[in-house]
Amino acid sequence: MATPLTDSERRKQISVRGIAGLGDVAEIKKSFNRHLHFTLVKDRNVATPRDYYFALAHTVRDHLVGRWIRTQQYYYEKDPKRIHYLSLEFYMGRTLQNTMINLGLQNACDEAIYQLGLDLEELEDIEEDAGLGNGGLGRLAACFLDSMASLGLAAYGYGIRYEFGIFNQKISNGWQVEEADDWLRYGNPWEKARPEYMLPVHFYGRVEHTAKGAKWLDTQIVLAMPYDTPVPGYKNNTVNTMRLWSAKAPNDFNLQEFNVGDYIQAVLDRNLAENISRVLYPNDNFFEGKELRLKQEYFVVAATLQDIIRRFKSSKFGCRDPVRTSFETFPEKVAIQLNDTHPALAIPELMRILLDVEKLTWEKAWDVTVQTCAYTNHTVLPEALERWSVHMFEKLLPRHLEIIYEINRRHLDRISAMYPGDGDLLRRMSLIEEGDPKRINMAHLCVVGSHAVNGVARIHSEIVKNTVFKDFYDIEPEKFQNKTNGITPRRWLLLCNPGLTDIIAEKIGEEFLTDLYQLKKLLNFIDDDIFIRDVAKVKQENKLKFSVYLEGKYKVKINPDSIFDIQVKRIHEYKRQLLNCLHIITFYNRIKKDPNKQYVPRTVMIGGKFIQLYEAKFVNSVGLCKTFVPSCRVAFAITIYFCIRLIICTILTCQKRCRIEAAPGYHMAKMIIKLITSIADIVNNDPVVGDRLKVIYLENYRVSLAEKVVPAADLSQQISTAGTEASGTGNMKFMLNGALTIGTMDGANVEMAEEAGEENLFIFGMRVEDVEAMDKAGYNAREYYERIPELKQVMDQISSGFFSPKQPDLFKDIINMLMNHDRFKVFADYEAYISSQEKVNELYKNPKEWTKKVIKNIAGSGKFSSDRTIAEYAREIWGVEPSDVKIPPPNEPRE
Repeated sequence: MATPLTDSERRKQISVRGIAGLGDVAEIKKSFNRHLHFTLVKDRNVATPRDYYFALAHTVRDHLVGRWIRTQQYYYEKDPKRIHYLSLEFYMGRTLQNTMINLGLQNACDEAIYQLGLDLEELEDIEEDAGLGNGGLGRLAACFLDSMASLGLAAYGYGIRYEFGIFNQKISNGWQVEEADDWLRYGNPWEKARPEYMLPVHFYGRVEHTAKGAKWLDTQIVLAMPYDTPVPGYKNNTVNTMRLWSAKAPNDFNLQEFNVGDYIQAVLDRNLAENISRVLYPNDNFFEGKELRLKQEYFVVAATLQDIIRRFKSSKFGCRDPVRTSFETFPEKVAIQLNDTHPALAIPELMRILLDVEKLTWEKAWDVTVQTCAYTNHTVLPEALERWSVHMFEKLLPRHLEIIYEINRRHLDRISAMYPGDGDLLRRMSLIEEGDPKRINMAHLCVVGSHAVNGVARIHSEIVKNTVFKDFYDIEPEKFQNKTNGITPRRWLLLCNPGLTDIIAEKIGEEFLTDLYQLKKLLNFIDDDIFIRDVAKVKQENKLKFSVYLEGKYKVKINPDSIFDIQVKRIHEYKRQLLNCLHIITFYNRIKKDPNKQYVPRTVMIGGKFIQLYEAKFVNSVGLCKTFVPSCRVAFAITIYFCIRLIICTILTCQKRCRIEAAPGYHMAKMIIKLITSIADIVNNDPVVGDRLKVIYLENYRVSLAEKVVPAADLSQQISTAGTEASGTGNMKFMLNGALTIGTMDGANVEMAEEAGEENLFIFGMRVEDVEAMDKAGYNAREYYERIPELKQVMDQISSGFFSPKQPDLFKDIINMLMNHDRFKVFADYEAYISSQEKVNELYKNPKEWTKKVIKNIAGSGKFSSDRTIAEYAREIWGVEPSDVKIPPPNEPRE
């Protein structure tokens, strides 16, 4: 195998982004050595690799700070409308390389570090991923922040500074094992604590109505400490802010309730407050009504709105004195975007502030709130929609419950006046769902309390209008919009695939990095043999490099000439990793049946995490008697739980015993990973198969691993059941980096097929209308099992223990689900999927035609830039115009 170029070596060959100036290199070296000597290793004689990373990070941050300050000064002088993006997740990944690229420093840093005898790529790999998100929703938020800065928008991201992000995944004997993501263990050089802006957040208490209005009394206070992270735009000197809140207990927290003897316990109980920002809830497309989660959602909203209103009232940089006292212009100066329903409490919280603190009338407060807030829906899966218990609200946020009831009363009065006597419509549209327990529908709250509601792909937005919010759409169709998701081309092309970036820039210039539609110009070179060769060469280099990584990590010999067939996303039944498994086994069986036949070799890689929830149960000889502590997550929480469990079990009588059981909703995802790894064990060790088929489970899939995976992919699997994936953004990353898509007409796949031409993707399976028709007619999995011999063989192998010989019935639950309870109709698409995979093999035999389709896909990727998405949000929802104004850098005088 030829030795692949490292990114550092490849960057040194790239000329299109300019040669680093000697002055810049000298300045960076000087700054690097200063940080290394004075701030990092002044007490030690020998620097560690981590010291070098921090020295470089601080050197790069020095170039950020002046631009950051100047950007904020510029905003206060120009007083533009400010965008506030509220999200419980920001999946930022690593920051160093992205910052160097956006500031135009990468070449200079590369050369400086090289001259110092270090390797930039090695230093970049030391940085911890900031994994403050579960997957697509959090990564989308990160891309949006990049685009908002690159488009010159006065924008802020608001979220929670989780001490522990999404857990680290280990695969042990084929099973997922979770480890806590202690990403702050070594510190975070990119954040700046801002204790001077610490704010109180209230919980619990009671409401008292007086002649002067409602008062929320006897509350428990938690302090919200802001940590600011700079977000640079691409080469425009704009640096926006992501402000993440950390929970801190006030100094007097609970102390008044304890005497001197209980002082230690009182201090320890501060953790109860600070737990709010301790850990990211690893929920993806699943709602779990836990009090701590509701606290997190209110915590970020309450702190953020105080911050927004403080900034609105001030008018000068660094000024805290209120200048604006009227809220008439609030919607003209403030836009709040709710990223899914998680920050939905912004609506009643803004109402509470305007009513109880600012003393506006209900009508005026409601008008301001609706004109300020907008809502993005991210899912149509019913289990993902947030429905909070009224009882929990009553205890935790009593004033907000009153406000929500009043919002609902006025909302239903309006609907009743429009459709008198239609009680069923009122029930369907109510914010309050009657039942036991009574619940608040947060999505309905978002729709009623926002001036704009959008889906994240055209097909998803149509489903939102026609099913999820049909009644609301029928009454206010003008409120509903589509904003197809996008990705930032800076991270997902320039950063992760510099070789491809280079050959594109040689053909069409560099403007495509800020105007991705420029990629359409590549169609002029679709028959250019040299360009076709160069594109194929870059892909092969990326595959060679990734092969080296895989062989070192998994000790499996990889054929770099095989199809790199990749499915990386959260493990969930609707993503249909099981359909992928059926194809792998089918291909394996064909090789075994006719080993002398020529096959197109394939390396199948599947990656993703699932969330393991636990139930602890006390059981006696009669059976289950009590359920205790219904959930716990990640390693540190599980450790705490085991300690509690041990104490309780000790206290219990000897007739009782404790056990931990997986919550049933996640059992299937756990078993899917085990099935994939079990298939890999059989396939990878079968000498008959050799290097014609390999299966790899990509452990701990995350942003920094995606940056390696995406450029190396030949085939991108996007095979969810039509109508279940809102959009997807991984599909866009693979498309932009030269992978061909095998997928259903779901989410953004539909628009990808339109942009690149459906003939240039491998589209298969049922459409949304086919799925709906099957739902009405009834889906019978056994019919497919009995009719399709290859499918029957695969299922019988899994069922008989062929892939689990030591536990023949290990996968009985997967078999039972697929045969009897499959909501996502895997068998119904099996034949079309296998046929489509055969088309993949045929095309791959013709490298030139394959690469032509790759070029057509890259050329069709322009629509899927987050710059386009954010420009649409700006113009059509927030009422602002993107700016190409370049703020002068700190070393130049201001105008």
